[in-house]
Amino acid sequence: MADWMVRTLNFRRGEFAPALLSALLFFCVLCGYFFLRPVREAMGVSRGMDELRWLFVVTSIASLVAVLAFGGAVSRVDRRKALPIGYGFVMICLVGFAGLLIADAAGGGGLIGSDAQTALSRNVGYTYYVWLSVINLFATSLFWAYMVDIFDSEQGKRLFAFVGVGGTLGAMAGGWGTAAISSLTHSPYLPAGLMLLGAAFFGAAIVVMRVLDGIVCAQRAAARPASAAPPAAETLGGGFLDGATAVLRSPYLLGIGGYIALLAIANTMIYFAQANIILDNTDTFSQRVRSFALFDALAETTVLLTQLFITTRIIRRIGVGWTLAILPLVTAAGFAALAIWPVLGMMAVFQALHRGARHAISRPARETLFAVLSPADKYKAKPVVDVFVYRGGDVAGAGIDALLRVAGLTLAGIAAATVPLAAAWIVLSVALGRAQRRKEAESPQL
Repeated sequence: MADWMVRTLNFRRGEFAPALLSALLFFCVLCGYFFLRPVREAMGVSRGMDELRWLFVVTSIASLVAVLAFGGAVSRVDRRKALPIGYGFVMICLVGFAGLLIADAAGGGGLIGSDAQTALSRNVGYTYYVWLSVINLFATSLFWAYMVDIFDSEQGKRLFAFVGVGGTLGAMAGGWGTAAISSLTHSPYLPAGLMLLGAAFFGAAIVVMRVLDGIVCAQRAAARPASAAPPAAETLGGGFLDGATAVLRSPYLLGIGGYIALLAIANTMIYFAQANIILDNTDTFSQRVRSFALFDALAETTVLLTQLFITTRIIRRIGVGWTLAILPLVTAAGFAALAIWPVLGMMAVFQALHRGARHAISRPARETLFAVLSPADKYKAKPVVDVFVYRGGDVAGAGIDALLRVAGLTLAGIAAATVPLAAAWIVLSVALGRAQRRKEAESPQL
């Protein structure tokens, strides 16, 4: 059975166990996150769209501070320890948030975002929204930095789609689980309980990572000549600003940053359209948690179907650049459809298709772009692009959405405004694919 799976999934000798554990690791990370995400989303819309836009601005500033702090911290530790240390920090914070909310609920406080909320629950809710908006990008960026560290560029093109399936199954489990739990209870302890569930899965991710790292290290040791000394701890050195300066000095990294900024702008415009529709169709905090969780679960089901039947070989067949170009095409078409049928069902379909293209097609191709970089750039420059640039794109998207609505544009007008955005996005996608091929040819050892 294992041999059949290896041939079917296009694995090479010795890749099955690392790929399977990588998929399990991603399952734990995204399952944990998708228990946390609907709580954040419900809190974000509970006090109106204007307040949500300000939270985006605060999140962008917090992202810059977090990226610089992470760049300094990762310079001083073995880079193979960055993931367990980072996920351990996430667990500690979640237990802290949950403890504050449990104490508040025990004292008679209400749900975050409800009319009965206390000042403590409101402030915890705001802090949690900003914190999770930064941490979720760090969690996935750190995971993929580890992936492109243990797998080379050629392996990434073959294996990352399979690894992504593990994450999708985790996201589906977290989304459906949250929807089921929130439909069964309206308890003020609901947010804290979901946070503790998320923390448990991040703890499981640390355990899986340690097992995976042991297998990878054993395989590399077996491949070394008997006379070669074992490698020393792989600290990166440098300082806090290394990641930011590397991005500013590299046209290649600036191009990746441009792609991610355009992705974030489009995603934020979709996010605000979804938030407006859910806010207009729900009344309570639990209903909003359930609605966001159902949107997530349906979207991740689409991601899984895309991964199983489309993604596995698409990068190798049409190349990284044209694979990246699929997402802007889906974005433009989706906004056009939403302009014609601006209803909850069409929003759900658009969100599902966009999430499928973003996670199942664009994400593996995008991570392949980083596989040709040095270890320092993978752990320092990559978070700058994945976290700060992405959140900067969020702010830009929120501003564009506000300006378009102030200008009185309907969804048809907003759809038309996405056409030049999508065109520039496609051109950049193809250019990045060509640049990646050149770098891969110049540095095949990476």
